[in-house]
Amino acid sequence: MKTIDARGLSCPEPVILTRQAMMSGEAAYEVIVDNNTSKENVTRYAQHQGYKVAVTEQDGEFTLSLSK
Repeated sequence: MKTIDARGLSCPEPVILTRQAMMSGEAAYEVIVDNNTSKENVTRYAQHQGYKVAVTEQDGEFTLSLSK
């Protein structure tokens, strides 16, 4: 599982990093973001690409587990 650390980045950067990682063709990713807007945008993009998204929150950071 590839981890994408997008903490401190504002949209659209987390989505762009996620998109670039998805081009590698892996089936699972973990994306870490630190704001709600990025969480929502990455979730929406991943679902549109056919990924299931599970979100956990800890100390104001969101970990999005993406899987096909």
